[in-house]
Amino acid sequence: MGYRTLADCVADLEAAGQLVRIEEEIDPYLEAAEIHRRVYAAGGPAIYYARVRGTPFPMVSNLFGTIDRLRHMFRDALAAVTRLVELKVDPGQLSRRPWRYVAAARGGLHMLPKRVRRAAVLANETRIDRLPQLTCWPDDGGPFITLPEVYTENPDAPGWRQSNLGMYRVQLRGNQYRTNEEVGLHYQIHRGIGVHHAAAIRRGQPLPASVMVGGPPALAVAAVMPLPEGLPEIAFAGALGGRRVRLVQPRGGLPIAADADFCITGTIDPDRQLPEGPFGDHLGYYSLVHDFPVLRVEQVYHCAGAIWPFTVVGRPPQEDTTFGQFIHELVGPVVPTLVPGVRAVHAVDAAGVHPLLLAIGSERYVPYARTREPQELLTQANALLGQGQMSLAKYLLIAAHEDDPGLDVHDVAAFFAHVLARVDWQRDLHFQTRTTIDTLDYSGSGLNAGSKVVIAAAGPAVRELPASLPDSLRLPQGFHDPRVVMPGVLAIRGPKYSGGTKPDTAVEAFGAGIDTVDSINRFPLVVVVDDSEFAARTLNNFLWVTFTRSNPAADVYGVGSFVEQKHWGCRGALVIDARAKPHHAPPLVEDPQVRRRVDRLAAPGGPLHGII
Repeated sequence: MGYRTLADCVADLEAAGQLVRIEEEIDPYLEAAEIHRRVYAAGGPAIYYARVRGTPFPMVSNLFGTIDRLRHMFRDALAAVTRLVELKVDPGQLSRRPWRYVAAARGGLHMLPKRVRRAAVLANETRIDRLPQLTCWPDDGGPFITLPEVYTENPDAPGWRQSNLGMYRVQLRGNQYRTNEEVGLHYQIHRGIGVHHAAAIRRGQPLPASVMVGGPPALAVAAVMPLPEGLPEIAFAGALGGRRVRLVQPRGGLPIAADADFCITGTIDPDRQLPEGPFGDHLGYYSLVHDFPVLRVEQVYHCAGAIWPFTVVGRPPQEDTTFGQFIHELVGPVVPTLVPGVRAVHAVDAAGVHPLLLAIGSERYVPYARTREPQELLTQANALLGQGQMSLAKYLLIAAHEDDPGLDVHDVAAFFAHVLARVDWQRDLHFQTRTTIDTLDYSGSGLNAGSKVVIAAAGPAVRELPASLPDSLRLPQGFHDPRVVMPGVLAIRGPKYSGGTKPDTAVEAFGAGIDTVDSINRFPLVVVVDDSEFAARTLNNFLWVTFTRSNPAADVYGVGSFVEQKHWGCRGALVIDARAKPHHAPPLVEDPQVRRRVDRLAAPGGPLHGII
């Protein structure tokens, strides 16, 4: 059976040699986060912080830091969840191979929550300012909960069957929040809680919410799962955890996971928002201060011996990268059932997840055609951009399975090479303007606002991709230091962005100043950046810089560009302006003094010696 409590998980990981204890006092202001980042980057164990400054509660982090540890933690239930996913993909397997799905039946039973009258989480109460005040980055607006499990129910249809359990960050103090009375609740676009909040606003009533922290680790994983509407996360947590989630319901309140370590209860006022942030987020930049809902705190519960789990986000890869890998293992086979013809999808973590989506589709519409071009791929691309969080993608690259049955969306360099060898920039660019993008992405025209482009490639290769600079390469004045990122992709250092309220036209002039016969066009993709050596140093650097610092409709240019019947294309190289711009959020930078403090823990005799 799976873990009933977080303490059970901590004990099991320690017994398995997958957890390290730090007994000396650790500051939750920057120091704990620095320790976490260093240990995660080293592929190290979970970390238990026995003494945390300013709070009586210990903390634990990096629980989900490696894929092997996640598999270990959920080893008792993975087979059952895998079988449930198989039945979702092909229900007919149940009649063909019934004995194979005995475990799935048990997993299905675990999806039904269990009501209890008493719960350890209700045994004690505390205040917000007594909780661990975790601050991860120097310019964060205050302490945050980074592994919250926020539970709400639909006011129009109360009950757990239409509930939502989501991981929406919670700001404990700072800005204009009344200490111990209010906390900030930040949820992004296309999240399930938004449906419940909209219903409460329509009804003119507060939305009850419970912010749980800790408890069975399956709750945290379920809270980040991209589940379809109608499948409650609380039910999935039971299947993944290998036991029914126990729910207790205080009088007049929402159900609470009985085995949670902490729970903040309260209501979200339909008419009240306050500034929330900044917060160092998973794109590698700060999300800035914006008005978000406020949770009016009623009670703060905790069990005896409660442990405060946390994670740290920042420029990928971080611990949420491992979450994503685990989620793909669990539900990746379901993707082809969502959109007919789609074989695989990959939201690229190194690019910040939502900015770049790779997909493999099918071209089956006109099998007798003498020449192949994207047709069915465009139908599939539009369908993908209508699916949940995939709708937040800015760049969607989709290729036809028939052209290379061995193509793998997770081999990003090979996928780019496949697409760039085939794409026709005069035909294969399809823009959506003035639409939604990720709340955390500041490359667009405003909060949640930006554009998208679909790049579809089908047919045989039409060019060879150069892997070195041609001797005849000519660059316009102000552009220099060209670097080959990978075959077919060139990074060029451009002049510092000079635009303010009006766009800088330097890159547009760059494209216009090159002839379609110039040798630079041997590279189908050219990216203009602030530091071409950095962008070309690693694939991850290229992905991060290019796709977090550009908005397709505003920043995509080309050599020999044209507009024909409102379709934009170019006859030469595609050029992306990926320079930093004034409206972008600042990148995350660690505090060097805190880094030196953590170095002491790695010295001989220190608890992290040999780990970082």
